[in-house]
Amino acid sequence: MRYTVILEREPDGGYVASVPALPGCVSQGDNRAETLRNIREAVELYVEDCRAAGDPVPVESGKEFVEVEAA
Repeated sequence: MRYTVILEREPDGGYVASVPALPGCVSQGDNRAETLRNIREAVELYVEDCRAAGDPVPVESGKEFVEVEAA
């Protein structure tokens, strides 16, 4: 499964990552790599918990992401 991750740099250092398709799935880290490792683990646990509870696993589809440069 693939999910969009929003990665934001914190003003006092470190990063916070969230997954909009998985409500409450948020993690953080001291650097980008650590934060991405942590959010990957959080997603895996979220999906595992959904399955264990017999709940549907949220899917993300119908989105397209493009980069746009503005002057």
